[in-house]
Amino acid sequence: MSRPVLILRPTPLATRVLLRRGQRDLLRAELPPPAQTHPRAAATLLEGLSLWLQERLSAVLYADARGCSSALGLCDGFGFGEHTDHYEVEVLVPGRRHGLGSFRDLRQLAVRGEP
Repeated sequence: MSRPVLILRPTPLATRVLLRRGQRDLLRAELPPPAQTHPRAAATLLEGLSLWLQERLSAVLYADARGCSSALGLCDGFGFGEHTDHYEVEVLVPGRRHGLGSFRDLRQLAVRGEP
């Protein structure tokens, strides 16, 4: 069975939360924005869900760089997600390319046999 994934999308108006396991939604919620919450609220939510499910969560914090991501207290000053015994957080910034891309140009060279 796959590990549960919690996706958090904080905005100035609300914080949307989706907890999934595989293709199944376990929890959907719209909570107040980060500016209106306790500094430990997000971390406590993740820890509580991990304890409820009795396994470690993978969390994705999908937030812009204008302060919403750091307002939840789930990442450090450099934008790296927090890792605890109960959860690990990956920070994704909308519009920023993630990963190394498709490598399509290099694959085409390999097929043609060019160095």
